[in-house]
Amino acid sequence: MEGLLLPIFYIVIILYSVTIHEVSHGLMANSLGDSTAKNLGRLSLNPLKHLDPFGSVLLPFLLYITTGFAFGYAKPVPYNPNNLVDRKYGPVKVAVSGPASNLILALLFGLSLRFMPDVFSSSLVPDLFAMIVMLNLVLAVFNMFPVPPLDGHWLLMAFLPARFNSFKVYMYKNSFILFPIFLIIFMMFVSPWIYRLFGLITGVDL
Repeated sequence: MEGLLLPIFYIVIILYSVTIHEVSHGLMANSLGDSTAKNLGRLSLNPLKHLDPFGSVLLPFLLYITTGFAFGYAKPVPYNPNNLVDRKYGPVKVAVSGPASNLILALLFGLSLRFMPDVFSSSLVPDLFAMIVMLNLVLAVFNMFPVPPLDGHWLLMAFLPARFNSFKVYMYKNSFILFPIFLIIFMMFVSPWIYRLFGLITGVDL
């Protein structure tokens, strides 16, 4: 029974993790003066409001049944940077809020798994908590890389001096090339560090 439930829970965890990620973007934008996401009804924890048929359902499912691991994405929450009270660093704050929410979730469930193991009466619960931690660590780290359209590229754009404007334009124009290269680098070199971070937080070695 547990073997049948885990893939279902996996998809549910992905849906809510990416939903919280996107809602965090919208909440930060709203706190900084832009109510675009609020006006469109996107400050909701209902995953159906943020569902991307491919990125939120089909892609995670296909990756899970083929590789045993998966992640996905939701429809980006829209916002208007021109409405932000902080024009210079506002986009950075909005961008970072998404990965930060995933890191908070990973820490919350990971530390619970580490320091309260006797609370769990079912063997399924630690597995679910481990899924939540791993998926949210992947989302947090993955999205912080400075490659468009990932959240981390806003930090690069905000803090690079004006003399690097041509480089910024190059990144935007060639993101369709840079992004697949980054995916390869992420899978080869960054993934092992996520497993180490998982072990550090949960006390569980994978």
